[in-house]
Amino acid sequence: TNVTTQRLACPKCIQLGITPTYFCSQGCFKTNYSNHKQVHSLAKQILAASNSASHRKTPPRDGVSCDPSASAEQRLKLPIWAQNYDFTGTLRPALYSPRRTVPSSIRKPDYANHISGVSDSEQRDRASNTTIRVYTSEELDGETGLRHACRMGREVLDIAGKALRPGVTTDEIDRIVHEATVERQCYPSPLNYYNFPKSVCTSINEVICHGIPDYREIQDGDIVNIDVTTYNAGGYHGDLNETFCVGKVDSEGKHLVQTAFQCLSAALERVKPGTLYRDLGTSIHKVASANKCSVVRTYCGHGIGSLFHTAPNVPHYHKNKAKGTMKVGHVFTVEPMINLGVPGDSTWGDNWTAVTTDGKRSAQFEHTVLVTENGYEILTGREGEPVMEWKPELITR
Repeated sequence: TNVTTQRLACPKCIQLGITPTYFCSQGCFKTNYSNHKQVHSLAKQILAASNSASHRKTPPRDGVSCDPSASAEQRLKLPIWAQNYDFTGTLRPALYSPRRTVPSSIRKPDYANHISGVSDSEQRDRASNTTIRVYTSEELDGETGLRHACRMGREVLDIAGKALRPGVTTDEIDRIVHEATVERQCYPSPLNYYNFPKSVCTSINEVICHGIPDYREIQDGDIVNIDVTTYNAGGYHGDLNETFCVGKVDSEGKHLVQTAFQCLSAALERVKPGTLYRDLGTSIHKVASANKCSVVRTYCGHGIGSLFHTAPNVPHYHKNKAKGTMKVGHVFTVEPMINLGVPGDSTWGDNWTAVTTDGKRSAQFEHTVLVTENGYEILTGREGEPVMEWKPELITR
């Protein structure tokens, strides 16, 4: 998911559990960090003093995570940022488990070990790239080419989706995604991307996107989006997501999920050489409006491949000003976020979780697609399903 506007909070402040300082850009962050980090030194001294008398099994004091062996009461505590937060809906976060590790043998993207999770290759691309990349058959069809990355993503999402049921935590879904990804000799692309702390995004009910997996148990009647991206040994990302109905979801929730599916399907029908990228938003808008739903404007689809996010930007709303015309070999995601209420969004104090401003539910489906001579190919599609087919039994848990 690409975001059109984003505040940059200091990740070290968040890790330490102190009120974060915000920066206007990556350049601003780099210029001022040497002075700002003095705040971190002071905070560490204070934390060290308070921890000195603690039992060795005391959970980490970063304010957002704790060990899985902690008591249920501890795991379900509100993160420090949420204790006086004004939520738009009924969903509340819990603490989450410490960051999972990836074996050294797995190829990693350039942001995997960056202190701020910055992708230098994406930054260079944004500064200098004026074209949309055309992928060759060798890049697509190699043993660890782009098709392979997308196929791995499909397999991982299917495994994660089968694990969904009432009572399972999204932290457990994160563990399943992480292990399934590593088993396929891939890196879970979300992990440490601009310091995202987990290997998958799990977005429940009013969460639009970028939900952080935690110890909260999924409830009967929840709608849950699982957003998976895998980075393979060839250096390619494959990105997709689906929204699942868990238990007895009400008719309004089911209607929303089906509408989100139909919005993506309608957009993909427009994909072919010569189509303007901005035209996909019109198709999505028509389906959403006909079903009395709205389209989120802040987040958009994006080019993908050797970079997690690159050109083109693919807005999902009507009358957008996206640049570019589709050509054979273009690879990008389409991922409309559809709301039951107003299209507005806000971001939780974790600086990631995007939620509806009215607290009503949101749903989303996403595919990575390739423009072909005759139209398109869904690179992240189910086997034997060249076009999207609405089969509610596949997303009902």
